[in-house]
Amino acid sequence: MSLCIFAAGKTVTLTVAAFTLSWTHSVERTRWEEDWRVTPSGLRVIEARIKGSGAGMEPPEGAMLRDGWWAYAPRVGPQPRLVLAASGATGDGWTLCTVQGCLELGRTAGETISLEPCEPTGSSQPR
Repeated sequence: MSLCIFAAGKTVTLTVAAFTLSWTHSVERTRWEEDWRVTPSGLRVIEARIKGSGAGMEPPEGAMLRDGWWAYAPRVGPQPRLVLAASGATGDGWTLCTVQGCLELGRTAGETISLEPCEPTGSSQPR
């Protein structure tokens, strides 16, 4: 499987099995990170980390504090796609990192960005 990124009418295909998505909370200005796996059944979040707590980002029950980050395993099933807003409100966008390096997505206000599992050729499931 691969990860397809749909943004601004273009598709980028990354041949990866996993990625980390990070961003800054628009109100609290605190970092948030999530580790994801690309599977045939969808995108599966493995772990989430919050650098602090605050409005709308309280660590859930069972979260563990490690090196200043609240870490936990979200209890959600595979997602067919992730849709990321590009508000331009945080000063930076979403950072998507893989073993191949990092990409910044949605730094300025604009259309949403969609992440989906796809075949290495770039074809995704029907939208």
